[in-house]
Amino acid sequence: MGKRKVEVFTSGCYLCKETVSLVKELACSNCEVTVYDISEPCESKECIEKTKAYGITSVPVVVVDGKIAECCKRGKLDRESLVKAGIGEAA
Repeated sequence: MGKRKVEVFTSGCYLCKETVSLVKELACSNCEVTVYDISEPCESKECIEKTKAYGITSVPVVVVDGKIAECCKRGKLDRESLVKAGIGEAA
């Protein structure tokens, strides 16, 4: 089984913090969770490049294995949708 790559894009707001907490709560040992706070871009600018590559225009956004979770496209992020996206299970 491979690792499931989970990326969370935030700006440090309370909604973002709730999303990060939920993702970390749901993540299993096969989930590799990376949090990008775009309000304080990383030195390498990788976080900004990724937001452009994924077409992210608002946060919080959860990306699972290179695809924006369907719930983030609709604007309603919830536990059930994140589990359906594969968080908490091996790739």
